[in-house]
Amino acid sequence: MEFFNSALGKNITFVRPAYFIISGLIGIPNMKPYYVFLFFIYIVSVVGNTLVMTLIVLDHNLRTPKYIAVFNLAFVDLFGSSALVPKLLDIFLFNHRSILYNDCLAFLFFCYICHSMQSLNLVALSYDRLIAIIFPLHYQVKVTNRFMLSLIASFWLLAITFTVIAIGLLTRLSFCKSVVINSYFCDHGPLYRLGCNDVTPSRVIAGLSQYLILWVPLMFILASYCGIAYSLSKISTAKERVKAFKTCTGHLSLVSMYFFPVIFVFSFQQTVHPNARIINMSLTTIIPPMLNPIIYVLQTQEIKQSLKKVLKMRGQFKIATNI
Repeated sequence: MEFFNSALGKNITFVRPAYFIISGLIGIPNMKPYYVFLFFIYIVSVVGNTLVMTLIVLDHNLRTPKYIAVFNLAFVDLFGSSALVPKLLDIFLFNHRSILYNDCLAFLFFCYICHSMQSLNLVALSYDRLIAIIFPLHYQVKVTNRFMLSLIASFWLLAITFTVIAIGLLTRLSFCKSVVINSYFCDHGPLYRLGCNDVTPSRVIAGLSQYLILWVPLMFILASYCGIAYSLSKISTAKERVKAFKTCTGHLSLVSMYFFPVIFVFSFQQTVHPNARIINMSLTTIIPPMLNPIIYVLQTQEIKQSLKKVLKMRGQFKIATNI
């Protein structure tokens, strides 16, 4: 307690509220259909990502570096959706807007780790495509299962480290201004701005996290696709170029779904209405986890073949059972 009081100053008493109130969308009538829509998205996301993870576990042909990254992405999407959507529906659909102090920090922890890992996982998939197209003969040497597991583990460590530091800095803030969070969940930015003592460390870690989790991955992905485009331009036949490019379409779809809405919000957050920002960010965190498995099932030949194999085996099992 003495540490917090000294950080706040002599004339300010450290205040840790018992709870926060999540304001969410303000002044918009008839929002319940929107939350029902989010519930539908959540169900599709759970089913789709569970299916992708199951196929990768069951099919030994999918035990490759690429599908290790795909499995991790499906896990992150499933975990992140389950951490966010049920609580979000409880808050807004059932009007339970108050959340205990410690529960709010735990809510933030899981949501931010999963959101960070979505971005970093796209880097792993981008690197996989970069090596596969530019150095196809060296792919099996440069991108091994062990390498991919190590890369993903390092990303998890990075995401957890930054999130723990961000939450640790929040615990030193005194919330004597307000307990109302202007967001749809315990969002780090709106939360630290409620502090009435020095929020500079929280602002710095927020900017650093945004740089390392958002902009650096995006720059790497764009640079990798510049290299891929240059490599494809050197392929003699158009048929081979199209065939090679098709292996990247799924990943490009994921990149555009994740980064474009986030960049829009951060670039125009001063001019965008708070409600528009909240709706945009809620859709950004919920829709990609639903679409990711659909994209991989529809656009990835290996996943489609694995799904057909599983369905065929299930059909044969039913016929044998009936006999």
